[in-house]
Amino acid sequence: MLRRTLIALAATTALSAPAFAQDQDIVDIAVGAGTFTTLVAAVEAAGLVDVLKSDGPFTVFAPTDEAFAALPEGTVEALLADIPTLTAILTYHVVPGAVMSTDLSEGLTAATVQGQDVTITLADGPKVNGANIVAADIVASNGVIHVIDAVILPE
Repeated sequence: MLRRTLIALAATTALSAPAFAQDQDIVDIAVGAGTFTTLVAAVEAAGLVDVLKSDGPFTVFAPTDEAFAALPEGTVEALLADIPTLTAILTYHVVPGAVMSTDLSEGLTAATVQGQDVTITLADGPKVNGANIVAADIVASNGVIHVIDAVILPE
């Protein structure tokens, strides 16, 4: 059942992604989607745009604007003023290599660019560190994006 959920999620995402998405890099897709304005602003503030436009491949667990809005009031503003912490949080959302939804398995751990691991769970739908993966397998020219509904934080 979990595999069917992942395949259905991937199929839904593939239909909603623009046909030209594979010709765009991760940053271009995030900008074009219109639902990642906070993430894009944070990536720009942290000076990570060039990294996420490089060859990769990368897997990005991308929090939506709603995910950032759910953080306690003032958190985003404080992070934008604390670039080292912002960079650590953003790079915690990035895994080297292209990890597709079909590669995910219960309890899978993956080292992030930040250095700590994230953990995948599949019970009650696919999650990364408890954040729901709400859209998967958005393929970019330099990796893949999985949309998540929460900002995940390193320990």
